[in-house]
Amino acid sequence: MSEVKTEEKVVKKYRKPSKKKVCAFCVAGEKTIDYKDVAKIRKYVTEKGKILPRRQTGVCSYHQRELANAIKRARNMALLPYIGD
Repeated sequence: MSEVKTEEKVVKKYRKPSKKKVCAFCVAGEKTIDYKDVAKIRKYVTEKGKILPRRQTGVCSYHQRELANAIKRARNMALLPYIGD
């Protein structure tokens, strides 16, 4: 009375390779990011007021640093809130 155990095949789910995100500021040819342009900066801030990381936005490292400084300046000048609603 021996039982034969059958092995279940492991089905791997393959993800489709995603497109590489391209820096929106490099495509537009912008060297600096203006802190007074609130409409452009607001896309890179969450509802709670946090700065989004590079891996989510696709911004290059140079422009991420510029963006962070612009957001901080805009907050200081009361153009953006420190904390969301």
